[in-house]
Amino acid sequence: MGADTFVEEYLLLGLAFDRLEEGFVDAYTGDPALRRRVENAPAPDPRDLSHIAQRLRADLPSAGLSDERTLFLDVHLRAMECSARKFAGDDIGFVDEVFAYFDVHIEPGDEDIYRDAHRQLDEVLPGRGTGAALADRLRTHRRTEVIPADRLAECVDAFSSALRDRVRAVHPLPETERVEYEVVGDKPWSGFNYYLGDFRSRVAINADLDQHMTHLPHLIAHEAYPGHHTEHCRKEAGLVAAGQQEQTLFLVNTPQCLMAEGLADLALDAIVGPGWGLWAQEIYADLGLRFDGELAERVSRASAGLLSVRQDAALLLHDRRRSQDDVAAFLQRWSLSTPDRARQSLRFLSSPLWRAYISTYVEGYRLLGGWLAEAPDGSGRAERFRRLLDEPLVPASLR
Repeated sequence: MGADTFVEEYLLLGLAFDRLEEGFVDAYTGDPALRRRVENAPAPDPRDLSHIAQRLRADLPSAGLSDERTLFLDVHLRAMECSARKFAGDDIGFVDEVFAYFDVHIEPGDEDIYRDAHRQLDEVLPGRGTGAALADRLRTHRRTEVIPADRLAECVDAFSSALRDRVRAVHPLPETERVEYEVVGDKPWSGFNYYLGDFRSRVAINADLDQHMTHLPHLIAHEAYPGHHTEHCRKEAGLVAAGQQEQTLFLVNTPQCLMAEGLADLALDAIVGPGWGLWAQEIYADLGLRFDGELAERVSRASAGLLSVRQDAALLLHDRRRSQDDVAAFLQRWSLSTPDRARQSLRFLSSPLWRAYISTYVEGYRLLGGWLAEAPDGSGRAERFRRLLDEPLVPASLR
């Protein structure tokens, strides 16, 4: 089949997964007629979707697409095939599931690294020598950083405006792009970007979780500038406008997600860089809020060694079949989280749709961060970040 026909079949296949699990299609900005065809068709059989993915992978080399697009479509078809098999009831090992979805191999982290991170936190957190447990000191510190609920909206607006100005100066965006923010509840995440197409996003912020001063700049950078919203806008203006219609579809549990989450977790560092704490401190000061930016950066650097803890928790839960109580205790021990936070994390790790997704943050940050760090200087790093925003890269592209 020709390239256009192949891509149309790919889109129809991906859209069909939303009939199996609402929310599997994270975003679709393509021809609405294709979505209507899927919505008006009988509910798909997941086994049939698996066979279609296999057939399309076999036909892909003869579709006449560029090498870059062929690689992108191949790993995404592999991910969809695995998802279809999961929906059909196949027993797939968790490590194999993560590889099929995200094109990365995962393995347990090193508890010695976690111990070293605890040691560093002990050195930088206030209250050393008081006899208070490290976890209690971290909780006390975080309580001092909770943003009052009635000030959250103006803090969000302030950071969104400041980051938007920085991003537009470096990575131009269409004049019509916009982000709207809303506060929601009863969600397993702290924030979520709903990309609506036409350079517009709606970002939801979970009010069930305390929003902290250290976390908020990262959250806005992650979801909006220069994270998810920026990436969607630039790919829509570039790749989609150039005819790569496969980029109109964004599916859960695909390599797209690992690339997007890795990019978004590195977004604040990419656009502000070292000194982001003092930068944020000035913005909070303008709002009449006190924030110790230097301490925030030191705590963040010390916490970096705990990156793999949540992925280890997923491995314990799904690969080693440990109980939820055991996994909650593991999270409390190593991530120094409260019981409520540990249970909130378990909600995410236990979701049938989201259970493997934690690896997008862990391995995405590790893979993309390492690739950016290989750049010889600041301009090279900025150019590599631009490529992440603009090109249809997948994990194999960086390896």
